[in-house]
Amino acid sequence: MEESEPLLAAAAQPRRVIGHAAWSGPFPESTVVEDFRRRLKYYFMNPCQKYRARGRKPWKLMLQILKIAIITVQLVSFGLSNEMMVTFKEENLMTFRHLFLKGYKDNWQGSHAIYSQADLYDHIYYLISRYSHLQNLTVGNLAYERVGGTFTPLTVCKVLYRKSNVDPGNDTFDIDPHVEKDCVSIYSASSEKNKTHTNFYLDFKRLLSVNVYLTLKTVNLQTVRHHELPDCYDFHITIIFDNRAHSGKIKVDVKNQVRIYECRDWNVEGNSGKIDYLLVLFDAVVIVACFTSLILCSRSVIKGIQLQFEFSRFYHTFYNKVVSLSDRLEFVNGWYILIIASDVLTMAGSVMKIGIQTKFQSNYDICSILLGTATMLSWVGVIRYLGFFKKYNILILTLRAAFPNVIRFCCCVAMIYLGYCFCGWIVLGPYHDKFRTMAKVTECLFSLINGDDMYATFLKTRDNCYMVWLFSRLYLYSFISLFIYMVLSLFIALITDTYETIKHHQKDKESVSQLHIFIAECRDQPESGKYQTDVEPSTCCVSPCGCYG
Repeated sequence: MEESEPLLAAAAQPRRVIGHAAWSGPFPESTVVEDFRRRLKYYFMNPCQKYRARGRKPWKLMLQILKIAIITVQLVSFGLSNEMMVTFKEENLMTFRHLFLKGYKDNWQGSHAIYSQADLYDHIYYLISRYSHLQNLTVGNLAYERVGGTFTPLTVCKVLYRKSNVDPGNDTFDIDPHVEKDCVSIYSASSEKNKTHTNFYLDFKRLLSVNVYLTLKTVNLQTVRHHELPDCYDFHITIIFDNRAHSGKIKVDVKNQVRIYECRDWNVEGNSGKIDYLLVLFDAVVIVACFTSLILCSRSVIKGIQLQFEFSRFYHTFYNKVVSLSDRLEFVNGWYILIIASDVLTMAGSVMKIGIQTKFQSNYDICSILLGTATMLSWVGVIRYLGFFKKYNILILTLRAAFPNVIRFCCCVAMIYLGYCFCGWIVLGPYHDKFRTMAKVTECLFSLINGDDMYATFLKTRDNCYMVWLFSRLYLYSFISLFIYMVLSLFIALITDTYETIKHHQKDKESVSQLHIFIAECRDQPESGKYQTDVEPSTCCVSPCGCYG
């Protein structure tokens, strides 16, 4: 309240010096001050109060409600389509594993692996045989790729060291680490170029990996039931037999790169094409709504910044004080910036969605990130309207007031957290699956903070090295005790203290800033009629000589 006393005293003094002239009695500038104070109060009113003050309909509020509804419908529509696409790719990947990997099981624990030379040869010949007779085996709509009227072959490539003579018995080796690649092409049984495959030799002392490349095509027909045109898919499949470790275990993995495109010739009975155009029209409506919202919110942000500079000059002129940074930031409405970000992301995502529906591009992942983030920001923005109610507003004020302290607190805690991450990765990584990489370490420790998987984390620590086992116990006990019993308690106390402070100020109705004190002197209610004006000065009169000649 120390800052408020000079301001209140200045308002109560019967005499004020403006420029080099002394004024006494009624102040000539009192009308300017009251008008500007009323302008500030109107700016910080909520839409309902502004409607009662000037009768202007809350177009931005109504537009935001409409926008939230339509972008949520858009997101659900795209989410169903995206889910079908991802499910289709995952199911085809599982199909390829069953078709081309010998002895593969759905419930296989860990990676598929081979441990003998005979098994590797069997797997390769099995894969070639299954590919050659694919049309007689698959229950799906899989087909070979054609290039220039010719089926593309299956390619088997051996990746080897240029030279490798290893004799573990004598503890000697002679190796040239340069890598060579030797490939052979095998055509399908239906190809005119099909020939009986000749045997090939694998030098296991030099062998790094055997890579098998093949391309298959299919059509995703399930989308037609949801009134969407089916897409054509190219699956570029790579089957890797990895022997880089030379540990006696050859890991087997199947990777799949997908290209989605519009089928060359198609015909669907019904009105699927019409529904596609309706979806594109709906996306266009979303873009128009978001662009309108973007214009309105940008205009409000600009007007707020202009009013902030105006208030700074006004306050310096009449009270000879500099407005604090916190008061200046009051004019920058963070909710409008949030809405602007949401609008930009929604428009970008909608344009990509139209491209996907019209088959010009197929980047589902980026589109889903844009639309998902935009919808999240839009729903978070709803909190602003809940803040118009007093009981909900205290939550928003608490979050806003506590945010700077929370960020500083998290920066300090992050140093301790990263220290534990690096320590756990370097010491426990070779002995514990959850600490094998830095990404896994951060995820594991974060889960421990939330009380998840504690016993499993303790249990999976291997005890074949007693020193590491003992260190793991000290490491886990200290981390859990420090973060759960101390750090989390301090974090909760930080927010609770802010909540109590905000609650105390609301109960005592204390103005905590120069701006709030200045506006609080305006006693005019929205229904008073004093806000009814069609002319708003673009700048306030801040020059005493210009005002009072």
